[in-house]
Amino acid sequence: MINSPRNPCLLQLKMKSKYENMKIIYNRSKIGWYWAPLFVSFWFLLFYLVVVSSFHRMPRLKTQLDELQQPGQFIGERAENTLLRLSKIGPKVVGSAANEQVAVQFLLSEITDIIDGARTDLYSIEKDVQIASGNYLLWSMVNVYQSVQNVVVKLSPRNASSEAALLINTHFDSVPGSSGAGDAGMMCVIMLEVLRVITKYETPLTYSVVFLFNGAEENPLQGSHAFITQHPWAQNVKAVMNLDSAGSGGREILFQSGPDNPWLMKYYGKNIVHPFASTIGEELFQNGFVPSETDYRVFRDYGEIPGLDMAQVLNGYVYHTKYDRFNLIPRRTYQLTGDNILALVKALANAEELENPSKYAEGHMIFFDVLGWFFVYYPESTGEIINICVCVVVCLTIVGYIWIMSSSTGMFRRRIWAKFGILTALQVAGVGLGIGLVLSIALFLDAVNLPMSWFSQNWMLFGLYFCPMIFGMGIVPAIYFSRTKEHGLPLGYGIQLLMHSHCLILTVVTVVMISYSIRSAFVIMLCIAFYTLSVLLNVITRAHKTNFLWLIPHCLCQVLPFMFYTYCCYAFYVVFVPMQGRECNTNPEILMGFFTALMVLLFAPFLVPLLCLFRKSKTIISMFGVCTILFIILAATPIAFPYAEKTAPQRFFAVHTARTFHNADRASTVNHTDSGYFVVPVDRRPHTLDDILFENTNYSKAATIDCDSEIMCGYPIYSSRWLNAVDNSYFVTGPEPNKDYLPTLSIIDKSSSNAQSIKFTLEIAGPDHTSIFIQPVNGTRLVDWTFTKEPLEQNVKPPYYVYWSYALDPTPLQFSMEFEHDSDDWTGSSFRIAIMGHRTHHDMYIDEEFREFLATFPPWAHVSSWIGSYNSWEL
Repeated sequence: MINSPRNPCLLQLKMKSKYENMKIIYNRSKIGWYWAPLFVSFWFLLFYLVVVSSFHRMPRLKTQLDELQQPGQFIGERAENTLLRLSKIGPKVVGSAANEQVAVQFLLSEITDIIDGARTDLYSIEKDVQIASGNYLLWSMVNVYQSVQNVVVKLSPRNASSEAALLINTHFDSVPGSSGAGDAGMMCVIMLEVLRVITKYETPLTYSVVFLFNGAEENPLQGSHAFITQHPWAQNVKAVMNLDSAGSGGREILFQSGPDNPWLMKYYGKNIVHPFASTIGEELFQNGFVPSETDYRVFRDYGEIPGLDMAQVLNGYVYHTKYDRFNLIPRRTYQLTGDNILALVKALANAEELENPSKYAEGHMIFFDVLGWFFVYYPESTGEIINICVCVVVCLTIVGYIWIMSSSTGMFRRRIWAKFGILTALQVAGVGLGIGLVLSIALFLDAVNLPMSWFSQNWMLFGLYFCPMIFGMGIVPAIYFSRTKEHGLPLGYGIQLLMHSHCLILTVVTVVMISYSIRSAFVIMLCIAFYTLSVLLNVITRAHKTNFLWLIPHCLCQVLPFMFYTYCCYAFYVVFVPMQGRECNTNPEILMGFFTALMVLLFAPFLVPLLCLFRKSKTIISMFGVCTILFIILAATPIAFPYAEKTAPQRFFAVHTARTFHNADRASTVNHTDSGYFVVPVDRRPHTLDDILFENTNYSKAATIDCDSEIMCGYPIYSSRWLNAVDNSYFVTGPEPNKDYLPTLSIIDKSSSNAQSIKFTLEIAGPDHTSIFIQPVNGTRLVDWTFTKEPLEQNVKPPYYVYWSYALDPTPLQFSMEFEHDSDDWTGSSFRIAIMGHRTHHDMYIDEEFREFLATFPPWAHVSSWIGSYNSWEL
């Protein structure tokens, strides 16, 4: 065989192609460093001008003049005027005249006016005042209520062919010292206006609507239990809309739906006017990240009915304080919430699924709003398919990209895969460094007693947690790229491979979340989907081969994800930052830091690597590290003091208390007595007042009582939430309060049915808010009692906690308890009992000495105060 000579033209073309490929490989051109501030500023401006403004966007308040032009719409002005009159009643604590008489009569008067103007030819309207008593297990506490009141209205179409009903619930009572304008007077007037609009105009209804204004939610959750377990209208309720507040107006967030019953979300999605909802919030709430409960829990657990749980969350700093006032609620809030509730009531009251929700109960929904612009919802099964498909497309895209890169650069694929492996390891190291820095800062700030510097000044979060996360993610690849100038891939390809690696990491996380049926996996899916879209656009347009043109599709595809994730981040801060002012057991820095790190991993991983394209990239990225150090220093200065008068106060409870401890003898002789002020700090900085209260004053902390010898360490516990704050609480020696209100304990009967059991019948009289703790001693066991048997069946750890309150009827509480013992020797005591009485709404009993003590608290401290008592016996 004769070899033909090589074609010189073909050889020349190959040499030229190889030369061009070499140019690509070693092209290390960068963008001028002075463009970096503009690049960063663009994303800051996008956040502040678009995201923040979208979050706070609300519709114009409609006036009564608008009603004349367009009848049948919600009139925010009328609701606002009604709330003004309702809030003037002042604090409405269960058992007070303001709650049980004035507020009830106010609601009945408003309802009567609505009925007078209603189309009674189309609707039947009934009203009722329910007075109920009962008990049930809430958390680990037996919740005993006596003669609490609910105001209930039932609206039924005249031609109704079904008895099924939709329940709309809110509460009109408030915590001590607060007028409850936001929580939840706002929702009361929204419901009244919705009732007025529906009944005044020809609104088609298929099913009845029950409006429940419950008078004992803050007690807690007693009015809803009374209605759903005892009211005759409750048996026909098929679904509920629960309306509450954790702030003072603003957009109401839908943070729970169901359980199951995806049809509810379908109607929400189709009819909501101003959406604000997310599966993320629902899963956070249901997994205990939110230190709160609503009536929704009672309807779900005791009524077994599905529903929607909604609450306003703006300005949570004033929640449950005296600053929860009418004038702090943004005027446009009335219109926004009113439009939403009216639309949902109309839709759900005509939903065919309401006839028999159990037929449509299976399944869950994935849902979220996009900057409040529109609402996305789809079944969980559909979400799993979408998530899996996106993960598959991501993997195929990355493999295809590396294949194309190999062809474009002339490099062996195994070499590119090796580079990809190195860059993946670097990305993992960068993410690990960022998270490590964030957690280290969170632990350090808490350890040196400097937590919550961001509480009133949210901008501190940027330097403390955003900056270290960005620094960690950016500095590792920046160092690597700066040291590989003479070999390897072109810089643009290297950065793209780095971002591919992060996309692959997020894909693995998504797969793990899918395997655990975590619906919030959609959050990560959106991140990798938009990034993959930008990669595909670059491959199709061949822009990925250029130095900088590939940045155009890449950055354009990051705009919407950036806005979505920063919107979620901002919403999280609006909701959760104020909540940390009433959480003392967990380190709030961990929560803020971890969530911030998570958000940075979603909105910044495909932006931070772009900083490596600028000259002096290490210096630019190091500025975030410098910023972190400056903010840590700043956290230790008065500039970053967490609290502010009225706008972000530190919360305390103070109870002027008389204590009496009895001996374990038959005569129950008094062991000792004392008195003073029980102070309960409720956040992570319990010692901020130590210098103010005890330096150069006549006040001093009393010696701590042995918690093994006295129940609850001798402290007058008011509610189950105080149990978590016992370790940080303290008793300040002081004069005796007025003793006219002290609870009394009487043994009505003591009997035995056999040698190893004994039964006590007790009677307790006292104020309308009383905590009772029962601790079996000397080997005895509580085996039966008058209350619900759930604590005994569930082996709740003693001491057993009974919370007793009454509204109208002050009849003493009488109950029986049966104890068993392994032997027939009953020589010693059978149990200890501690009774803590609280007069939460009688300012006339507060004496001058207590007022002087309260005056020592600084302006930035909010103190909820009343008088109480602690009495213990061993019987």
